[in-house]
Amino acid sequence: MNRSGLIPALEPAAGCAGSAIVRLQNLGEAAEFRYRSVHLNGLPRTAALLAAFVSLAGCVSQDEAELVRQPNVLFISLDDMNDWVEPLAGHPQAVTPNLDRFARSGVTFTRNYAPSPGCNPSRSATLTGLHTITSGMYSNYQDWREVPKLQQVQTIGQHFRGSGYYTAGAGKIFHYQQVDEAGWDDYYPSILNPMPQDDFPAERPASMPPFQYMYNMFDWGPLDIADEETADYESVEYISRQLERDHEKPFFLAAGIYRPHLPWHVPQEYFDRFPLDQIRKPDVLDSDLDDLGPVAKELIARGGDYHQHVVEAGEWEKAIQGYLASIAYADAMLGRLLDALESSPYADNTIVVIWSDHGWQLGEKQHWRKFALWENVIRTVMMMRVPEGIEKMPLGSARGVATDNLTSLLDIYPTLADLCNLTPRDDFDGISLRSMLADPEEAVPRSVITTYDYSSYSVRYENWHYIRYIDDSEELYDLESDSEEWHNLAEDPQHADTKTRLGAFVPVDAVDLPEESLLPLMEHHVPPFRSREYFLSAERREWMKRFGGSKP
Repeated sequence: MNRSGLIPALEPAAGCAGSAIVRLQNLGEAAEFRYRSVHLNGLPRTAALLAAFVSLAGCVSQDEAELVRQPNVLFISLDDMNDWVEPLAGHPQAVTPNLDRFARSGVTFTRNYAPSPGCNPSRSATLTGLHTITSGMYSNYQDWREVPKLQQVQTIGQHFRGSGYYTAGAGKIFHYQQVDEAGWDDYYPSILNPMPQDDFPAERPASMPPFQYMYNMFDWGPLDIADEETADYESVEYISRQLERDHEKPFFLAAGIYRPHLPWHVPQEYFDRFPLDQIRKPDVLDSDLDDLGPVAKELIARGGDYHQHVVEAGEWEKAIQGYLASIAYADAMLGRLLDALESSPYADNTIVVIWSDHGWQLGEKQHWRKFALWENVIRTVMMMRVPEGIEKMPLGSARGVATDNLTSLLDIYPTLADLCNLTPRDDFDGISLRSMLADPEEAVPRSVITTYDYSSYSVRYENWHYIRYIDDSEELYDLESDSEEWHNLAEDPQHADTKTRLGAFVPVDAVDLPEESLLPLMEHHVPPFRSREYFLSAERREWMKRFGGSKP
């Protein structure tokens, strides 16, 4: 099959049919002939299958030695990017041409979910292959390296490196300074100092007036510098130089693009794309909090009620402008990476994965930041492209197709381990998406779990979203009819059976949070739910008094 997806000539190449037939028999499962109508311009499935066989028969005798057993991997992480990107259509003003062009060449997972709405637990789960409920790594305020169960598994970098790959990275992959020293041959700026110096305006804060217990990076505003002077550019440039090198081994290159994480300070040109007087705020419902329980309201009020302060300061539109500008900047950095790959010798033998650790809210449900279980916090970017000529997928992934199957960031590691023939692991909490990459339109029924701290759960199943908090308060939404999650159906007797059905997916044997992994809290931090006893304790109640708002 050619790259456009058009059907190739049906005659086998001269002089090679016999050996091709033998090779086809030997390919077995590796060929994964799931290339349905999605791959071959609407042909019936039988015809598509036949065309795939004949096409492979016509070329395999010459190319069989070139099937790549261990393809290269370009692994691109974005930070705090919600669905405000063109392929996911989360905001009508989003400008992400490079994510859009990548979507046309690979598979977009439109209903993909984070293991956690916090950077640290989401990234550690994604990069170790173990869900929070398996490891006990629930909170930003833990060190994943001190979690006993995570000390017993290989990280994705360690696994690739131990399987003969050259591994190098730049920028934020694991959570800030919680680096994976054994996972890398090289890192920029260094293995122990994984992130270039961030960029700030001369005067701070640039926009948001500080309030008590505010996260000190909660700010936005343009920078009078060029892209080449920014931190993410440094990371991208390092990975781009790696793509220019001659490599004796297959490589695993990890690029951590920090934006759109706070603070939203990027060059002026990106702000200029979003005139302030044209900014569109999210749709909100004045009575949206009326049907929420006490834990949900605590999440909204955490840190001193960000929404109230943003609105009172007249900064809502400016904040949205800053977020959109930061997304556009991150997309431009992504474009540089894609250009570097396309102009390199590795364009045709490199798997590309693009992902973000979780989403974000900018006033929906009167909530800001992450750290919640609603749809636009836990739903996040994940896209993949597998080139042709890979042993496990000779025809490569589907091109320009979006799947609405439910997936998780936990699926990235097992998928790459499968496609790259890494030493097998039998303890992954995610699944390999190899079959789905070949046929994204084939339905794969599944539930996906996200946790907030210990013992608060989101369950996504079919069109339903069920949330159960640590105090057993509940939310239930039909996302087909209520995409904004304005109408909590948990107390509606008509949906009792649905709530029971989804409740059965809630874990009953989640691992406790290991106390030895906890980090000291700063004044603006909200103590993690580390047990039911602690959640109800006088110690926690006393700490939470500083923030006001509703508390259990």
